[in-house]
Amino acid sequence: MARKNWHMTQEGDALILARSLPARFDFAATSVISGGAGLRRGRIARQVRQDMWRALQSLRGFMPAVSVRPVGDDLEVTAGGAVAGAFPKAHCEAQVAALLADPVRRARWVRFAAGEKRDA
Repeated sequence: MARKNWHMTQEGDALILARSLPARFDFAATSVISGGAGLRRGRIARQVRQDMWRALQSLRGFMPAVSVRPVGDDLEVTAGGAVAGAFPKAHCEAQVAALLADPVRRARWVRFAAGEKRDA
């Protein structure tokens, strides 16, 4: 999907990336990136959204949403989204939690977010 179809908004100190506004989290999982407060939050949000979409694209009516906010020196990432209709909530939360805990993905997100400054 084109980047222009996504909304990136600030809610307090959190950056929210969602397909539609207001962002809705019917299910979510949260993880903390230690020492990540200085990273580009928009880049982290896009990478998490892309990986989450790849993992859950067969979930009918799924609209991903990602919230990224600094907590001290760390970065708290909440990923999930809205789903139109019935869905296996516990299974989806477990998949997203596993995605957020994957050290290979986390390293890629951090590398990308620490890259040259081009966006939010």
